[in-house]
Amino acid sequence: MTGRQTHLSSLTKRKLPIGIQTFCKMREENCYYVDKTAYMRRLVEEGSHFFLSRPRRFGKSLFLDTLKELFEGNAPLFEGLYICDHWDWSVRYPVVRLSFGSGNFKEPGYLQANLMAQLDGVERRAAVKSESATAPGRFAFLIEALHERAGQRVVVLIDEYDKPILDALEEPEIARANRDFLRGLYATIKDSDAHVKFVFLTGVSKFSKVSLFSGLNNLKDITLDARYSAICGYTDADLDTVFAPELPGLDRDEIRRWYNGYSWLGEEKVYNPFDILLLFDRRRFGAWWFETGTPTFLIETLISHGVGSLALDNMLGTDELLSAFDVDHIAPEALLFQTGYLTIRHTEPRGSRTYYRLGYPNQEVRQSLNESLLNHLTESPARQVEYIARLYDLLLVNDFVGLENLFKAFFASIPYQWHTKNNIADYEGYYASVFYSYFASVGLDIVVEDSSSHGRLDMAVRFNDNIYLFEFKVVESAAEGAAMAQLREKRYADKYRDLNQPIHLVAIAFSRETRNVVGFETVLA
Repeated sequence: MTGRQTHLSSLTKRKLPIGIQTFCKMREENCYYVDKTAYMRRLVEEGSHFFLSRPRRFGKSLFLDTLKELFEGNAPLFEGLYICDHWDWSVRYPVVRLSFGSGNFKEPGYLQANLMAQLDGVERRAAVKSESATAPGRFAFLIEALHERAGQRVVVLIDEYDKPILDALEEPEIARANRDFLRGLYATIKDSDAHVKFVFLTGVSKFSKVSLFSGLNNLKDITLDARYSAICGYTDADLDTVFAPELPGLDRDEIRRWYNGYSWLGEEKVYNPFDILLLFDRRRFGAWWFETGTPTFLIETLISHGVGSLALDNMLGTDELLSAFDVDHIAPEALLFQTGYLTIRHTEPRGSRTYYRLGYPNQEVRQSLNESLLNHLTESPARQVEYIARLYDLLLVNDFVGLENLFKAFFASIPYQWHTKNNIADYEGYYASVFYSYFASVGLDIVVEDSSSHGRLDMAVRFNDNIYLFEFKVVESAAEGAAMAQLREKRYADKYRDLNQPIHLVAIAFSRETRNVVGFETVLA
């Protein structure tokens, strides 16, 4: 153990705030807390109407609850935090907080009933009563009445603003009805602007202003604002300071590889808080965040759009594309980015436009999403687990005959009906994507379309001090040998020779007719 580790282990541990989304409870129960109050001061100084999109379980609800306590002037809760000496605690603002975080929004009429119940609660606590029969009418009355009573403008906080729509996407008519209802509700905020001090809306998705925010066009979107890139989530510095007592016994580099990597244009990448808290609690690595949500709709959207796993780690998007999200039009790039399955790797300025290169944020997402894609193909998760475990064992001893048989068995297990109901335009890309998903689900070090001065290699894998260079071809017969010829002629192995590790050239041929592997050649480079 190093001196640094010895020092860290002597620090006092606190309670891990797993599942806690209320600021008051975190502070009163002596939980770990990453101070985000400097962002709050900046928000108030720079504007009054804000919108933030972040994936689920990223701390949006906690941030909103902290804002509530701040504006209500609960100073003792903020002792020792940045904002404590940078806020006028003599002024208290009335706060209306609404949340659509729970409920069955697939049920017709449920959204309206849910909101009415929330407004009942706000009115009861404020001792006011509206005579309006509509939710927007009651909302407008409440804002004006609270302003008049308190003598201070009202703070409006809305959490999970989009969940009633997202939950109903598989029922488009209900999703559209929920969207139209919310559009009227959010328009009320702008109509009540004379009575409003501050507005903050959070959600997972970013619906276009035309579809949802046409009545609230003064929102400032800080989703891709570098100044607010770490407004939710934990940074490396947070782990090394706030959570220092939890680090001993865990591999710091593995923590970074497994969970770091989310980027919204800031210099620092961030971790999903849920992953980190579960890691510190269970003391082992796992797909904690991924397992809390079943990406069935996501997988089906990718399949219906013909998006293979090879394309996921190198997508290109723009501001417009990453915001192209509505009930009747969901761009796969927007869906993947907004839900947290892809993140921004870097920006690529081209002329007057800025493009964003997207990729998996970390090991957890890469491994888990590809496993879900494979499960969708085989429709047999139990069999899939066996295949993945077998792949690792065979690769460990370089049993290429076994690997060939394994992949033949896998492709043979894909139901015929899957091919008939899914139109595959790019067969080579399809087969290569299946291979990629297999290796990614094992958690191996993979590079796709690896470029060199000689060309672009389909896939490179590094494992157990060996290098495997793959080339895929769809052929009419097994005798063509085009894949191996390309591997040799393009001299892809030259790029890796300095590593002084065995380099295996693996050429794989597929048949459209048999929908399976018909050629599997391997040689040492």
